Amino acid sequence: MITPDGIEKEFTLLTAAGRHDELWVRDTMGDVPLLREEALERLALGEVIARKAVYGRQLAVRSAREAGASWSQIGAALGISKQAAWEAHARWIDDQEERHRDCDYKGMDEAQVARARELAGRVEEG
Repeated sequence: MITPDGIEKEFTLLTAAGRHDELWVRDTMGDVPLLREEALERLALGEVIARKAVYGRQLAVRSAREAGASWSQIGAALGISKQAAWEAHARWIDDQEERHRDCDYKGMDEAQVARARELAGRVEEG
């Protein structure tokens, strides 16, 4: 059975998007509909792409914090409030901690979580 967890390790964001696009073109432009396995692969790839995009976004947030960006600046770059940016990042850190507990290859270990929380800090006033 095709699942996002089952195929996630096989693809980078770029290769997942490429394969998804290939299936999308065949599905929308082709004369022959996708086979069931291909349709399920396309669905699973969509989830893999979403997961990898969120992960990449949060890594970029962490990089911005390491470079000295404020939560106001990060929120502006994302088109959201500083509070929303901070809360999304805090949830991501919690999720990474949980993923590591559930499966050693994913997520962040205890030391990485502590460092990420320290770097995230609090939303500045004003």
